[in-house]
Amino acid sequence: MHRRGLLRRVGAAGIGVGATAALAGCAGVGGDPDYDVGMVADGYRPAELTVSVGDTVVWENTSSRTHTVTAYEGGIPDDAEYFASGGYENEPTARAEWTSEFGGGLETGDRFSHAFEVPGRYDYVCLPHETGGMYATVFVEE
Repeated sequence: MHRRGLLRRVGAAGIGVGATAALAGCAGVGGDPDYDVGMVADGYRPAELTVSVGDTVVWENTSSRTHTVTAYEGGIPDDAEYFASGGYENEPTARAEWTSEFGGGLETGDRFSHAFEVPGRYDYVCLPHETGGMYATVFVEE
């Protein structure tokens, strides 16, 4: 069982705050090798990540808020494939779907992944928390 799953079950079982607090240090980014970027209440952790061409990055929503992973079309290399949670093909569609139906939203524990095939800088944002500064960057190197 992953540590976050244990924490969810401990919390759901109504075990005291002290027991949950004692386990809290075991969870979060770095506590689970199955994802690369965690989404906390107000940001991505880490906010900058460097990977190699061909690597797949996995994001996991580690907070209780709904988040998205939405590339800025003008913030990715020209030849790169666009990416957004929800599978949208471009930024205007991802924004419209979020606004109308909360499309692309990732709930607690949900994951999104994307393979980076073109070197360069990839800037992305959480649409519901964009005005609060929730954006990050993946750097892809040869």
